[in-house]
Amino acid sequence: MTKTTNVKRLTTSAMMLAMATVLALVCAYIPFLNLPFGGGFTVASMLPIVLISYMYGVKWGFFVSFAYSCIQIIMDLLLGKGSTIIALFTPSSEDYMGLWAAIAILFIDYLLAYTLLALGGVFRNKIKNKTLAIVLGVIVALSARYICHIVSGYIFYGAWAEWFFTQEGFYSIGNLVLDVFDGKMLSLVYSIFYNGLFMIPEIIITAIVAAPVSAVSYIKKS
Repeated sequence: MTKTTNVKRLTTSAMMLAMATVLALVCAYIPFLNLPFGGGFTVASMLPIVLISYMYGVKWGFFVSFAYSCIQIIMDLLLGKGSTIIALFTPSSEDYMGLWAAIAILFIDYLLAYTLLALGGVFRNKIKNKTLAIVLGVIVALSARYICHIVSGYIFYGAWAEWFFTQEGFYSIGNLVLDVFDGKMLSLVYSIFYNGLFMIPEIIITAIVAAPVSAVSYIKKS
């Protein structure tokens, strides 16, 4: 790799990281995009990270995605008293479940979930059609993040499943779910359902936006 190529890669990655961060930050302040109990979807804020992985490969993508996961942690800390991370590590908070649980949640929901966005480049050398490779990469990468949230929700938040499905707005589906599932299965259904409220729209929106963006000539394998 020449010095010029390396500089271009670093510059492009920094630009994409900045773009992803700004999009995520703006969406964090739009009320209807955020769920009352945590989580929320954005307007394709993770697409720039997926594009980096497609352009420069999964290995480089993991480096950039890990950096993005750290930025997500810092950004959440800067959001103030309502920060999920601050609540996890505050003994007086309702979200506190112990130090090791807080560390595990931080790892699964942030470091692992966002680092796996690097999987967005898995099709770069397997599918010739650029648009299809990027769109499928988006689906795989964001689905991997979704699975991380499902695992975390099942392990650490499953106890709230019955309460959640009795809340206003979920009566119809809640009664059906509670009649069919209980115990650990109810916790799993709850985690799939709750995290799906923001991750499924996120996957769909990002995949749709990725199609026209992939046509940009600058977006190409290097």
